[in-house]
Amino acid sequence: MSDNSANESKRQRRFIQLIVAAGLIGAVVLALAMTNTLSAFVATITNSQNTAATGTVVLQESGSSGTTVCNSTDSTGGINSNSSTCTSFNKYGGSTTLVPSNATGTTNNSVTTVNFRNTGTAAATTFTMAFGACTQSNNGTTNNGSATDYCSKLHVKVTSGATTVQADTVASTLANTTVNLPASLVPAVASGSTVPFTFTVYLDSSAGNTYQALSGSQPITWTLSS
Repeated sequence: MSDNSANESKRQRRFIQLIVAAGLIGAVVLALAMTNTLSAFVATITNSQNTAATGTVVLQESGSSGTTVCNSTDSTGGINSNSSTCTSFNKYGGSTTLVPSNATGTTNNSVTTVNFRNTGTAAATTFTMAFGACTQSNNGTTNNGSATDYCSKLHVKVTSGATTVQADTVASTLANTTVNLPASLVPAVASGSTVPFTFTVYLDSSAGNTYQALSGSQPITWTLSS
């Protein structure tokens, strides 16, 4: 065999040996990598109870006896509208026989108390009392007075215990105004306790004969908000 052939044969053997060695090294590296992966320590926690639900704010009104109630959910919309109209409690007393009072309104007046609760499940932060427009009408069909400003003679005062919620003001001035009630008068959620509001209504001492057989009506909207 020539020297060239012998050298060529040696080179081929070395090349094959290098390829085999490289394959063995790769196999070892791969085996080590797989061994490290398979032997890792693993700890897992799955939180399966992650929920969030809404509460409700429901306003309930009752009379002084507490037997008759109106709820904000009484309308056909239920909790979806959470707004209802209640005709059970006449805050101005519904008297048809008022006569002029003294200057302080302590005589010939009409006094009515109502109570409010939050019967929902969520706490409220604000409570407001909004007066609508005062409208005048006749009290009866005959012998009605000719005055056209009866609402300017109809006094309204609102208290809650010792707290004056609305100072003595005539109904015409109260029209389209909103009273932001103090935090102490926001009904506590599901506590069973009620917050009372007392309305004292009387006719101004300056009202003369032309105010006879007249009536005033004024809606009030109560809003409890979270």
